[in-house]
Formats: sequence, C-alpha cells, structure tokens
Amino acid sequence: MKIASFNINGIKARINALPDWLDEALPDVALLQEIKSVDEAFPREIFEDRGYRVETHGQKGFNGVAILSRLPLEDVTRGLPGDAEDEQSRWIEATVMGDRPIRVCGLYLPNGNPAPGPKYDYKLAWMERMQARAAELLTLEEPFLMAGDYNIIPQDEDARRPEAWRKDALALPDSRAAYRRILNMGFTEAFRTRQAGPGHYTFWDYQAGAWNRGDGIRIDHFLLSPECADLLEDCQIDAEIRGYEKPSDHVPIWVRLRA
Repeated sequence: MKIASFNINGIKARINALPDWLDEALPDVALLQEIKSVDEAFPREIFEDRGYRVETHGQKGFNGVAILSRLPLEDVTRGLPGDAEDEQSRWIEATVMGDRPIRVCGLYLPNGNPAPGPKYDYKLAWMERMQARAAELLTLEEPFLMAGDYNIIPQDEDARRPEAWRKDALALPDSRAAYRRILNMGFTEAFRTRQAGPGHYTFWDYQAGAWNRGDGIRIDHFLLSPECADLLEDCQIDAEIRGYEKPSDHVPIWVRLRA
C-alpha cells in the first residue's frame, strides 16, 4: 500500500498539477493539506473518475484537509478532539480497508507565526491535543499513522540555512520539544529510517528563487505507530515535483507499507 501526503496549497491552483501527479505516482491513498475549499466546492469528480474515494474537511479560503483513496474507507472522522470551539479544518481520520486495515490521520499543523503571540499559543495547544489523540490511538495497539504538513523543522539538518529559522515558530525550541514529545511516545519518523543527514527537503518558498538555490526545509512528516512501523518498506520525497509547472511550495512524501 502506497500512502502519500501532499500540501497542495490550494485545489484551484493545483487543479491540473494534482491529477497529473496522481497519474504519475499512483498512490493508493493521498492525504492532502491546504485544499482551501469548502467541502461542496471541492472538485471530487476529477478524482472519482480516477478511482478515488474522496473525503474532505474543508474551509473557505484557507486550511482544509482531504483523503483520496482507491481502497474503501471506514469510520471517517473530522476535526482534532479536545477543543469544541476550534473552527479550523486541520485534521481528518479514516481507516483504509486494505488486506490489513490502517488508520490514517491527515493533518495540517498550525504555522504559529508570529511568535510569541496568540497564533503560537494556538500551535502549541494544538500539538498538546494531537499528543492526547495519539495516546488514545496507541492504546488500541493497531497500525496507524499521522502524516501531513507538521510545520516543524525537527533539527537544524532539516533546513538548508538553519540560522534563518532560529526565531521562526517552525524551529523554536518549544516547537521542537512538542514534536519530540509526540515522537517519543513510540512513533517512528518514517523518512529518517531510510535517509540520514542533511539535504532532504519538502518545502521551498516561492520567494527569492529558493527552489533553484536548493534553499529548502523538511516539514512534512510521517509518524508511524509501532504496529505500523513493522509494516514499513520505504519512504521517499518526490522532490522533483517542485520543478514542474505551477507547483505547490511543498512536494509529496510517501510511504510504502506491507498492508
């Protein structure tokens, strides 16, 4: 089973690029972030015609997450538990019914800038809620993963110019510590089981020719539960997509599981 995560930075802007990538990469499941569309406006027919089931948790103009799956989906839930007043669409869950069911959690973690400030407070509080949800899922002792745009640069080696991010919410000590607390619950960060060292990125800003200069950061991650990590065969970043016509500022990252 190939499961991909891709922050598309707007379905309207990626209305051609996203289907082209799906046709090329052929993921069984694609977890999308920043669809920037209400549910009823999402162009589901384009993906249904390619054999994908479509589940969205949308929001007008920004945020929004979705699941595209060639396999049946069960128990689809929307929204991260823990704050009934949170109206931002950043979390969607479903069980993918392959030969071995896999629970997938697609997420778009808050950016948090400017920091300090209320947006940074929201980011850290959101991560606390995510940790609580992860703890609940771990008690089931079943394969599950949490994947998406984490807006976290885990270590300096995950940025081409780490000094440029010292005061950014993506790399502040409290952000990294919150990420480590989740990781240390027993999760496996899939990409680092396959690739070590610097030079691996999933985001290049549109400004100042960042892509051409290789000035990227790695902020899109797959965290696998112990039961899911046992199924891991591969994890790669499709970096070349950033050089395609009308690209997102992110690129896809994917895992292959024995499932």
